[in-house]
Amino acid sequence: MLNRGIVAAGLLLVTGVAPAFAQGVEVSGFVGFSLSDGVDSDPILAGDGNIYDTIEPKDSLIYGFTVGVLVGEGAEVGFRWATQPTQLQATGTTEREIGDLSINSYHGYFAYNFGETDAPMRPFVLFGLGATSFGDIEATVAGVSRSIGGETQFSTTWAGGVKIFPSPNVGVRLAMEWTPTYIKTDSVGWWCDPYWGCYLVGNAQYSNSFQFNGGVTVRF
Repeated sequence: MLNRGIVAAGLLLVTGVAPAFAQGVEVSGFVGFSLSDGVDSDPILAGDGNIYDTIEPKDSLIYGFTVGVLVGEGAEVGFRWATQPTQLQATGTTEREIGDLSINSYHGYFAYNFGETDAPMRPFVLFGLGATSFGDIEATVAGVSRSIGGETQFSTTWAGGVKIFPSPNVGVRLAMEWTPTYIKTDSVGWWCDPYWGCYLVGNAQYSNSFQFNGGVTVRF
């Protein structure tokens, strides 16, 4: 229900902007592959005799859509949703799958499209702000079923690619994207200054998704 609510709110925001400023609307569906990494932890000796020090999503398929409103010759504002069905795994001296994991990301974005509006090929860059949601996980550990609660964290998304329009209203969108999601901050020590005093220094850790995707774009 939360996921549907965020998607609906994003679409409402975009469609609310459209009547006042729109010079066109582009709707894109895409599918691709995500190279994913997770975060480190202190080494843990598990009951299977292996040591694990990293937990991360497994590389897998990703798909989603964007709805963008063209508000100038090159400017575009919109909403992007993507989902990645994968598995959560622990790695160290070996790899071990923990359970199925669904990752959903929601970003409002600003993009800039280079070239003329009616050009058959338009390179673009994109930056978005939003959140990434890691779903619940059902896992079996030592023969006992356990449930791991999901979590939603702040994330950004960055992309670059090209839109190719063999016809005025239907085209192809190819992109490379990077979505870093904040997970936690580890304390690394104290830093002291004669004027500001001493404070604890932290090392922020992010779960990164490097994506290669492509799909169809329809222009209205």
